[in-house]
Amino acid sequence: MPNLLLVEDDANLGSLLQEYLIDKGFPTDLATDGQKGWQSFVDKTYDLCIFDVMMPKKDGFSLAKEVRMSGRDVPIIFLTAKSMKEDTMQGFRVGADDYVTKPFDREELLLRIEAILRRYKKQPEGQEEAKIYQVGQYSFDYSHQQLSANDKSVRLTSKESELLKLFCQNLNQPISRSFALKTIWGDDSYFNARSMDVYITKLRKYLREDTSIQIMNLHGEGFKLMVG
Repeated sequence: MPNLLLVEDDANLGSLLQEYLIDKGFPTDLATDGQKGWQSFVDKTYDLCIFDVMMPKKDGFSLAKEVRMSGRDVPIIFLTAKSMKEDTMQGFRVGADDYVTKPFDREELLLRIEAILRRYKKQPEGQEEAKIYQVGQYSFDYSHQQLSANDKSVRLTSKESELLKLFCQNLNQPISRSFALKTIWGDDSYFNARSMDVYITKLRKYLREDTSIQIMNLHGEGFKLMVG
């Protein structure tokens, strides 16, 4: 069954919703603030997220932005007591798939969850992920850790391959520094962050022959591999 992440600072409402969704067959983890919600998101894979908007430490909009920057393609539903058009539009601008205004009927929320999961495109079961990526004039063979262009090739290290693969899977899309570190290194410590910077410098060197390729630093956010 799809795994859900519910982030709601109202302990009573959060517990009731979690119990209801689990009872309906959806394993659901509950976090009581945006910071804990982000930690749960990076520690586990979810098929759908439900975020309250007004929360301590990190609001729902900020949390959704981080989720979108992580590179993971997961639908998001916002829960909010606000009904102003501006708030609704902001929610959709940061990548919401749906918006439910409190108070709401639990069955209505369940129907919205089921509808989103039905229409959300997932990779077909059993389909293998891409092993060869095209990046500008370069061909990247992930299985053999080989980057080739114009009859020249270079053998990448395991970390270089994992990092380039992550960039290729999110081509022209932002990736947060924290997500990249936790995905490849296991944690986002200062030492690992400096190590990742070294590997990114190496990847820039490997890709420099194609001027249409750029690994951009997004100040305070992360990186983006741009082609074109």
